Amino acid sequence: MSVLFIILGILMIAFGFSCMFTPLLTFMSAGYFVVILVFIYGILGIIRAIKDKKFGVNFVFSILSLILGIVMLVLPDSLIFAENIMLILSAIWFVLMGIMSIVNAVTVTRKTGSKIWILELILGILGVLIGCFAFFRPAVLAISIGILIGIFFIETGFTLMFSGFALRD
Repeated sequence: MSVLFIILGILMIAFGFSCMFTPLLTFMSAGYFVVILVFIYGILGIIRAIKDKKFGVNFVFSILSLILGIVMLVLPDSLIFAENIMLILSAIWFVLMGIMSIVNAVTVTRKTGSKIWILELILGILGVLIGCFAFFRPAVLAISIGILIGIFFIETGFTLMFSGFALRD
């Protein structure tokens, strides 16, 4: 088992570097992963609704997720749409997290009087700026996401390798 962890770790590290050297392609491939997750979410939601005999909003949303997943898997042009939606949602996420950090910074300074609020305020402003920049330059965000995926695989690969070495002892 430990040898398998080491081999898998090495493969993950190699894959991670591949992702980092081709970040745009990595981001575009991530779209398939998201579509498959939407498809699986739909199936599991339908199964859960049938098992629990609850056919409300969650059941309808699960059916829509399943249909969306099938459409995106069958029609390749719809995958580009999914990738664009993922970029827009990422940009919105940055803006919202930035706003929440700014609000939290103001709240912290009122409650504690601590100077830590300055760091949170700066991070909040940076989050809003990154989110706004991502709206106007989505390719930069796509490349960044591709690089982050590569870093994730490299980190996971090293974790697997070290786990494999630890299991050998």
